[in-house]
Amino acid sequence: MKIYSIFAALLLGAGSVFAQSNDPVIMTINGEKIYRSEFEYSYNKNNSEGVIDKKSVEEYVDLFVNYKLKVVAALDAKMDTLTSFKNEFAQYRDQQVRPALITDEDVENEAKKIYQNTKNSIGEQGLIRPAHIFLMIRQQAAPEDLEKAKVRIDSIYNALKGGADFAELAKTLSQDPGSARDGGLLPWIGPGQTLKEFEDKAYALQVGEMSEPFLSPAGYHIVLMKERKQLEPYDSLRSNIMRFIEQRNLRDRIVEQKIEDLVKSSAGKLTKEEIMQQKADSLQALDSDLKNLIREYHDGLLLYEISNRLVWDKASKDEEGLAKFFKKNKKKYAWSEPRFKGMAYHVKVQEDVEAVKECVKNLKFDDWASALRKAFNSDSVIRIRVEKGLFKQGDNALIDREVFKKDTTVTAVKDYPIDATYGKLLKKGPEEYTDVRGLVTADYQDQLEKDWVAELRKKYTWVVDESVLKTVNKH
Repeated sequence: MKIYSIFAALLLGAGSVFAQSNDPVIMTINGEKIYRSEFEYSYNKNNSEGVIDKKSVEEYVDLFVNYKLKVVAALDAKMDTLTSFKNEFAQYRDQQVRPALITDEDVENEAKKIYQNTKNSIGEQGLIRPAHIFLMIRQQAAPEDLEKAKVRIDSIYNALKGGADFAELAKTLSQDPGSARDGGLLPWIGPGQTLKEFEDKAYALQVGEMSEPFLSPAGYHIVLMKERKQLEPYDSLRSNIMRFIEQRNLRDRIVEQKIEDLVKSSAGKLTKEEIMQQKADSLQALDSDLKNLIREYHDGLLLYEISNRLVWDKASKDEEGLAKFFKKNKKKYAWSEPRFKGMAYHVKVQEDVEAVKECVKNLKFDDWASALRKAFNSDSVIRIRVEKGLFKQGDNALIDREVFKKDTTVTAVKDYPIDATYGKLLKKGPEEYTDVRGLVTADYQDQLEKDWVAELRKKYTWVVDESVLKTVNKH
C-alpha cells in the first residue's frame, strides 16, 4: 500500500509539473501570475471571426494589461466585498454550477417518485373517464332558480332514458363549454381531483352506466361512464413524466434539495454559499473553459464597478470638469456650417409671439423648456407648440425659412396658425459645452480613462514574458 501511495504521488507530481510547463506564465501583474491559457482565451474570444477591429497578439497585450490593472485596482478598493457585487457574482456562478449538481439518475429517481406518489393516490380505485351534462347554478341561487334547474335536468334525464343521444344533448345543452364540445367527455380523473359529490357518483358507475341527476356545489350533473383503467406501468408513462418535470422546472427543486442535504450533512460546518463555491472550484479545476468564463464574469463585474465610479459616471456628472475640458478643447468642436441655437414655436394668438420671447430671454438655454411649460402649458389649455434644440440647415423647415433664409415649404400646425423662431445663430461652433454635451462627455471619459491607465501603469508592477507571448495559439 505504501509503495502504491508513493507511486501515485510521483505520478501526480509529474502530472503537475507537466501541466505547469504546458501552461507557462505569460505575464505577472502586481505579483499575480497570469497563465498563457487565460490570455489565449481572452485573445481568441475578442478576435474571433466577425470582429471588425481585430488585434495582433502584440497589440492585444496592452489592452489585456490595462484590463488586469483595473481589476487589481478594484480589488485594492475592496469592491469585491460589496454586497451588490457578491450577490450578482454568486448568482452567475450558481447558474454555471447548478446544472452539474443534477444527474440523469437524480431526474430518473424524481420521475419514479412522481409515478409512485400518483399510483399511491389513485390506489385500487383506478382512473375514470366520464362524460357529463352539466347545468350550472350560481351560489346562493333563489329557490325558484333551483327548482327550474331541477325540472330541466329531469327532462334531459327522461330524454336520455327514452333513447336520446348523450353526446348530442351534451353538445347542445351542457353548460360546461370545455367538455360540451366533445360530447360531454372529460379528461381522465383520479381520486381527489374533482368535487367529492361528483367523484362519489362517478366512481360508483361501471363502464356504460349512467347516473341519475345529482346536485354538487357547482350545479346539476348527469354522468355517463365511458372508460375505467388502472395506472399504466412506469415505462409507458416515463416520457410524459419527464416532460412534466421540464415544464414545471422541477430540476431546480431537485438541485435545491441536494444543496439542502449537503448543508445538513455537514452538521453546520458549511453554508449554502460555501458548498456552491466548493463545487465551482472543483468544476473549474476540471474545465478550463468554465474557469475562464467564471473568472471573466468576476473580473468584468469589478471592471464595470470601478470604471463607472472613476470614468463613466464621474464624467457625466462632473459639470465643472466638463466645462474646463470643453474650454481647453473648444476648437475640436468647431463646425463648418452654422447652427441655430433656439426654438421654432407655434402659437394661437399674435400676442404670444412676444410673450414667449420675454419668458425666456434672460434664462439659461437649458431652463427654457420648464419656463415655457409653466407659463403657457400649465393647465388643460395648451397655448404653444415648441421644437427646441441646436439646428443645422435641413433639420427644421421653419428655421430653414426664417433663419437660414431658404425657400422652403412650412407645414402648418393644426390650431396653431402663427409661426415664430427665437434664438441665436452660432457660426463657428458651440458657445458652451452643453451645446455638444454628448460629444464632450464621451471625449472627457476617454481622457479620464487615459489618465487613469497611465496612473495604474506607474502604481503597479507588471511584466510580460515575450518568449511565451510568441507561443500564443491564435485560432
